[in-house]
Formats: sequence, structure tokens, C-alpha cells
Amino acid sequence: MVTLSVYLDGAFWVGVLEIVEDGTLRATRFTLGSEPTDPELYDYLMRYGGALLDQAAAAPALPVGARAAGRVNPKRAAKLAARAAALVSSRSTASQEATRLELEGRKQEATAGRRDRRRELAEHKREVARRKRIERHRDR
Repeated sequence: MVTLSVYLDGAFWVGVLEIVEDGTLRATRFTLGSEPTDPELYDYLMRYGGALLDQAAAAPALPVGARAAGRVNPKRAAKLAARAAALVSSRSTASQEATRLELEGRKQEATAGRRDRRRELAEHKREVARRKRIERHRDR
């Protein structure tokens, strides 16, 4: 089951795409900017939905805590349904955890990429300086 939640997080509107299958939850988070209208959200999903699904599928999986199926009092079921309807735009705890793990993974990849680029730049500068030094000594 795939669900999309859109909520206001500080100054920006944020979307959380959750995929629940086989008792595991995978989630990805994306920033929308200003408040999206329904047609804008539909257009965004049509344009980037495939990439978002791929990104969510690549996120780490967390087990979904299943509650024991039992008989529920009808009044209690109505209260739970009303509470769930009021919290439609909020993230679930498992979703928050999956999103946090995905963001940490992206952060580690970005840190490793920056480290590699910095090392390559330093090697390039050393090589250029070595060539200049050799050229200066050759002209004598």
C-alpha cells in the first residue's frame, strides 16, 4: 500500500511517501515549497512519482508493528477513526524513522562524495605544482 502525506514543516510544505508491503515500511521525504494545490500535486506526482517510488523502495525497511486483531467496541472504533482523520497530515512514528534513516544515508553519501572530490582536487594541485617545478628547473 502506498500513501502520500503532505504537511507544513516550518516554512515549507513537505510530502512523505510511504510504502507498506510484507510487514515492512519504506518512506521518502520531499520538499514541495509553497502550499501545493491538488492539480499542482497531481502534476508533481505525474512528473516525479516514479523517481519518488524508486527512492522510497531504496530506503531502509522497518518492520511495521501489527496489532492483534480483536473485537473493537463501535464507539471506540468511531473515536479511533475520528482521531485518524484528524491526523491525516501527520507522519507515523515508523515513517519518521524510515525518513530519518534515508536522510542519514544520503548525508553519508554526500560526505563521502565531498571527501573524494576534495582528495582529487588536492592531488590535482600537487600534480600541477610538480609539473611547474619540473618546468622551472628545465629552463635553466
